[in-house]
Amino acid sequence: MPHRLHLEKFGTIHALPVLHYRLEFACLVRQAVERVNPDCIAVELPFTLEVPFLRGVTRLPEISVLMYDVQPAKGESRTISLLIEPADPLVEGARLALTNNIPLALVDVDLDDYPCHEEAMPDPYAVQRIGLKNYYAEFVRATANVPPCRGDLRREQGMAWRLQQLSAKHERVLFLCGMAHLDRIKELFARPQTAPLERVRRDNVRLMNLHPDSCREVLGEFSFLSAIYELRRGPLSPEPVAKGEGLRKSYSALELIRGGKKQVAEEEVLRESMQRSAHHVGDGASIDRQRLQLRLFLEAARHYRQETGEPVHIWQKRAFFKYARNYALTTGYLLPDLFQLLATARACVDDNFAYAFWRLATFYPWQQEQSGIPTIRLTPEDLWGGSRRIRFRPRQKREAKGLSQLKFLQRKREQRPGAWLKGFDDPSICSYPPEDLAIEDYGRFLKKKGSKQLSEEQSRVEPFTASILDGIDMRETIRNLHEGKIYVRENQRVKGGVGGVVVIFDEDRQGERFPYQMTWLGEHEQESDMAFYATPPTDNIVGPGICRCEYGGFLLSYPPRRMDDVWQDQDYSFARTKSEVLLLAALDYSPERNVVFVAPRPPRSYFKQIAARLGKKIVYFPLGSFSPVTLKKIRVLHILAGHDKREIAKDYVW
Repeated sequence: MPHRLHLEKFGTIHALPVLHYRLEFACLVRQAVERVNPDCIAVELPFTLEVPFLRGVTRLPEISVLMYDVQPAKGESRTISLLIEPADPLVEGARLALTNNIPLALVDVDLDDYPCHEEAMPDPYAVQRIGLKNYYAEFVRATANVPPCRGDLRREQGMAWRLQQLSAKHERVLFLCGMAHLDRIKELFARPQTAPLERVRRDNVRLMNLHPDSCREVLGEFSFLSAIYELRRGPLSPEPVAKGEGLRKSYSALELIRGGKKQVAEEEVLRESMQRSAHHVGDGASIDRQRLQLRLFLEAARHYRQETGEPVHIWQKRAFFKYARNYALTTGYLLPDLFQLLATARACVDDNFAYAFWRLATFYPWQQEQSGIPTIRLTPEDLWGGSRRIRFRPRQKREAKGLSQLKFLQRKREQRPGAWLKGFDDPSICSYPPEDLAIEDYGRFLKKKGSKQLSEEQSRVEPFTASILDGIDMRETIRNLHEGKIYVRENQRVKGGVGGVVVIFDEDRQGERFPYQMTWLGEHEQESDMAFYATPPTDNIVGPGICRCEYGGFLLSYPPRRMDDVWQDQDYSFARTKSEVLLLAALDYSPERNVVFVAPRPPRSYFKQIAARLGKKIVYFPLGSFSPVTLKKIRVLHILAGHDKREIAKDYVW
């Protein structure tokens, strides 16, 4: 990997080209101070703001906003707002100067009529990979033919003059300058300059405390990133041990019987997540943004599981990072920004995960509403001129569906501990019919999908001659548009239908989370035989003789009343996991040639050989290709102790 730090040297000036409000360049400032050991640090800010700016720097890690009004020669007056946040390279340079007793010089020129313009910059994460030297060289090459405006020239001439003054007094001056100005300042420094005509005093400069709610929206780098940077500036505290307690908004039935699970303060949990992440996001003074996004995902997944009881699966993680990468590439960046991460979290998992992701990503632990200076609320429109909106619909907030915490706590509960256990006197067990209908419908849907995929695999495309066969293939026609031909598709008939369906949510290789194994037969001709493994029924008793479980995986086989207990069958003893037992049983009991297998990962190649010997074929679908909302609906089952419980189950099932 190339060396990341690069300094432009002219005279006694060691210039570091930076991008404002970018984490990678704040890390480079720390490295530059260690390497140069300067006796003066100069930053690209006007000296008229020195006193309030330094006061804001001393307030860190609390974030401040420096505000003042400008009156251009033409046009209406406007307010300039400068954020003083940890991940800004100029702020970091000033902070190091104050900490190490190094003289600090603000060398920019204060102008009223400097235009607001945005410049397209490469993704700052590229500095982490190709180094600052190559990054800056590419930037100079790309902007070589872009003429500067009049305000830029005035500022650059003034900064060159002040650097000449500093160069005469100091042996090593570290100059932190925006990348767009440095090349011209270097040229101007080599020629004699005169003192600029500029404003020497500015009135009505205000230093404001930024409201904690505004920290979630307006920072240059999102709050989680700034907080991790702040934590790594000083000595890291020991990594906190992950606890079982989390941000839970609901309770299981057994927890309600015991009086409820103790709630943990949200800020405490989020702070612990940040402290854990600070140990895994980089080496030394640098922070790898890609590692930080990974840690953010993992910690959000931890909170999501604590709140909903549902894990984020490996296929969802894989889809998340692939989707986020492609989304970023469509906008010309290597890594996604916060909005893209949130949109990806909602698309690849669900709204609950996206909300947990947002809550952690935008949490800044040091900001307080009450402060020694006035507090102000700002919006992205105030600072950046625009914003993008995203809306979450977490399930626990939808009171109309009866899923709010209040309505959950109002559900029927035991009159005394152990009262519901009397409902288990009946030794027979059965399922809850509405759930049976839902899972049978989903099984039929998977069979149709399997048949469609087999048909597409055996379809034939050819140029149109005398018949359009089963229709025009638009994709192939457009792909070969240069030939001037129309292509048609012929769907070949699939030999054999789909007989068995296996859905695996979790392979449970350790065998600890889903120890309950069951095979039960269809009660009538419209119901399939079923084998499944799930969480223990005794872990969640929700009513008299009613248990709530969660599938790890299940098998549906039609026609019914043919299946023995697959978990005791010695023919399947060589299977490594429960999911393989279900797949073997599906191949064994399927009257049709094809078996649909839905799982996070495809079966071992050995099972394809077994299927071929039996004259069968496995049709595999990745679990991530199906709607997560629908999968969650069919994943829950209720086991009833006796058919009489079906009459009262609707009062306890959710």
